[in-house]
Amino acid sequence: MPFCTQCGHQASGMDVFCAHCGARQSGPEPSAGPAGSAPAMHDPLSGLSPRTAAILCYVPAIGWIAAIIVLAARKFKDDHMIRFHAFQGLYLFAAWLVVDWVIGPIVHSVPGRFFPLDLVLHALILAVSIFMMVKASHDEAYVLPIIGELAQRSATEQ
Repeated sequence: MPFCTQCGHQASGMDVFCAHCGARQSGPEPSAGPAGSAPAMHDPLSGLSPRTAAILCYVPAIGWIAAIIVLAARKFKDDHMIRFHAFQGLYLFAAWLVVDWVIGPIVHSVPGRFFPLDLVLHALILAVSIFMMVKASHDEAYVLPIIGELAQRSATEQ
């Protein structure tokens, strides 16, 4: 039995709207259009809400994949808020890579190091990612210092 694409409650395959939340349901896709036309294309992101897309952009370690998909999707092409979250998620991941590939090796090469700077920075970036997932779940666009300003500029350029 199919489920609602918005709230997840059971729905009939023939329902146009969910009886629980009222969200429009995707019906069965036609195999072909009018005589001689090509089959209808199904958008794989059609069931993805903007809020969920924004949250996915901040998932540690894999959020960059969601951010690239969101930026490439036609569905979110004109949605400035989602594009902002995608760019900010990408820049947050780039900060993680800088810590991992640049700062970490420098810190580990210092003999007799006392302070694990790379671990502290990784923990900070992880905490910021979680904080941004919470902000995105509340539909808030919190602008992080430096990378948030870059994300705003990137989101407005097309």
